[in-house]
Amino acid sequence: MIRVKDLAFAYGEKPLYEKVNFVVGDNQKVGLVGPNGAGKSTLLSIITGKETDYTGKVELLGSVVLVPQEVKNDPTMEDSTSVKNYADPQNLFQDFEINKIFSGIELTVSLDQDPKILSGGQKTKLALARALLMKPEVLLLDEPTNFMDKAGKAWVMRFLSEYKGTVIVISHDLELMDNNIDKILAVTPYDGKITEYKGTYSDYLRLKKQKEENLRKELEIKSRHLKRTEERYNTSRAVATKSIIRRQMERERENLPQLPPEVRKVTIKLPDPKRVGELPIRVIGVTKSYDSLTVLKDVNFTIIRGERIALIGANGTGKSTFIKILMGMIKQDSGEVVKNDDLEVGYYSQEFETFDFNKSVIETFTDESKKESGFARAFLGRYMLSGDKAFQRVGSLSGGEKTRLAIAVLTGKDTNLLILDEPTTYLDVMSQRIILESLKEYKGTMIVVSHTSEFIKELSLTKAFLFPEEKMVLWDEGLLDRIVEV
Repeated sequence: MIRVKDLAFAYGEKPLYEKVNFVVGDNQKVGLVGPNGAGKSTLLSIITGKETDYTGKVELLGSVVLVPQEVKNDPTMEDSTSVKNYADPQNLFQDFEINKIFSGIELTVSLDQDPKILSGGQKTKLALARALLMKPEVLLLDEPTNFMDKAGKAWVMRFLSEYKGTVIVISHDLELMDNNIDKILAVTPYDGKITEYKGTYSDYLRLKKQKEENLRKELEIKSRHLKRTEERYNTSRAVATKSIIRRQMERERENLPQLPPEVRKVTIKLPDPKRVGELPIRVIGVTKSYDSLTVLKDVNFTIIRGERIALIGANGTGKSTFIKILMGMIKQDSGEVVKNDDLEVGYYSQEFETFDFNKSVIETFTDESKKESGFARAFLGRYMLSGDKAFQRVGSLSGGEKTRLAIAVLTGKDTNLLILDEPTTYLDVMSQRIILESLKEYKGTMIVVSHTSEFIKELSLTKAFLFPEEKMVLWDEGLLDRIVEV
């Protein structure tokens, strides 16, 4: 059981939570939702005692395990001699039982492998496998289905639905365990509150939409009344009457309801891309193998200036290898990658390898984009990285905020080719919409990998390159079924 009473927490002078109260009972399945940067991950850290700089009372009964959305410096993992030693330190399970969990979450590593050399996504999956094998009484999961295709997401959510214990999960895939969710805890950063919605995730979406519509109507009514009051003030000649009306206007402005950011319209103006030749990049007869496994075989790929191409295929079919060859991060065994002399590539990777986590958000943007600070402040604000957030350390941002910053940096420059590897990982619905609207406006050439069909559908793609077939086809919405295919 978890009981939170009068919780208050702030970063510096900016309050994140104020007078928060809620209870999670034994064996409840709870979805924790809210926009990126709202404090969802911080709340889980507070519950587990990793974050202690708060006021109020937090009670936790029972064993607890937290799996964060990013696993980079896990001391236990660093000290483990093998994947098996980390996943099952007490040697309670047979190899086939561990591998069954690995298979479910799409983790393809050997049990005797050194966990320290795994990628960020593999480490996150391994930490999840360890948590599922430990079976704590309270399981806290922060985006457990990142880095997974549809089957992996469905497997995790089905496992959690049947889990014999309390679960709080942050995920953009809550609809996969919809019927088993007891309630939603919704973080609203604009007022520092957490609101409880009893029922399923679908119930929450319906009630939230109804609440926002009522809030919008209330604002419209009060705004009309305020306008009439202002008209009375402008037509009145009596000083005493003006004073009374002015105080009334001030009170009404203070009482205007605050609209959540997701209700507001977001617009973004991007710089024009640098001029580039008709064929920005070409791949001719590229082959790549890892030991006896051939990942790419005689691949030919041409993109024409202004085209938008989706790379479509299941995990493990060569998409990431292909992108890393395009970027020059790994070398092909044979074949050639021909780049136009004027090519300027903006590359998004879901592991944020290019960030200096000690820099501030605005420093990162200005250093990368070569834009002055006034432009940077306005541009970052359109990505919901305004105010104090612009001066926050990059390392302190949530995964979704890092994604927004990464896309802001790419679209704030005059790059003429964007290569985007899973840009929707970590993102809440509002952040996906912000980035989608930005990318829709982008006038350059684009290569994108995403397992979010709704995101891909709106990008006005021209072609798709299919894996493992390694062939180019014209874009057709029938291909959306393959985007979540495994």
